[in-house]
Amino acid sequence: MSAPHTPHRIASLQPSATVILAAIGELDRVVACTKYCADVVSELASRPRTMLADSWTADSSQILGVQPDLVIASVPYQERAVSEILKAGVRFLGLAPRTLADIYADIALIAGAVAAGDRGESVIEEMKKQIAAVREKVTAHGSLTSRPRVFCEEWGKPLIASQPWVAELVEAAGGEFVGAPGKQIFPHEVASLQPDIFIAAWCGAGDRVPLEKIVADRNWRQTPAARSNRVYCVRDEYLNTPAPTLLRGLAALAFAIHPKLFPRPEGIRQITFVSPSTGIHVL
Repeated sequence: MSAPHTPHRIASLQPSATVILAAIGELDRVVACTKYCADVVSELASRPRTMLADSWTADSSQILGVQPDLVIASVPYQERAVSEILKAGVRFLGLAPRTLADIYADIALIAGAVAAGDRGESVIEEMKKQIAAVREKVTAHGSLTSRPRVFCEEWGKPLIASQPWVAELVEAAGGEFVGAPGKQIFPHEVASLQPDIFIAAWCGAGDRVPLEKIVADRNWRQTPAARSNRVYCVRDEYLNTPAPTLLRGLAALAFAIHPKLFPRPEGIRQITFVSPSTGIHVL
């Protein structure tokens, strides 16, 4: 039985929060979430929930309509959305993780809020264990002596490099993350870094990043990554959801960086042929 002082009706505007609540066995507390939450938490398909606007387009009337006693959201880019969340007049937990350590702290925070601290710690330890296992496998294989240069992007226009937690996962998988994590960068600057591997995981795009088009439009055909056909799309939620979902992203990164060492997982797509002369790109 849950403690009476813990929140029982949670409105989750952030997919990572919903994933965390599912991971610690407290999904029943979620009375409302966003469509993006439903994309990453399959259990929601059999658990009807009110669908709300996300952290970037929050609507106070929607939030109040589900009568939550806790709203969890990411810190949005728009002040108006924050105002709408606060206007609802209920307890508000805003998340803004950047690193894996931040993500572990968020898991502990959410688990503590629902009196599931032990389960939260178990989730954290399992994440650390699986990340360490990938790092140890790469190290045992001797692959760290030659780290491929990896550029990961979370958005295409403007071009924005993936977040610091992705850079940490790239490092764990035996790669060298190039560019400044979470910062805007221009295509010619990326080309000058001469990445061996390109990975695109655009927020909200699922696995639909047009790999052939971006390589051609950005004049990346002559980069080491394009010449060796190491241009990948990883499902958005696997790298952009700061929660246990990142373990799927780690599996995709490990395969992209060391395909002979790790099996091909679900959620990754790859260019299989690039012709620098004709511009033909075939998946």
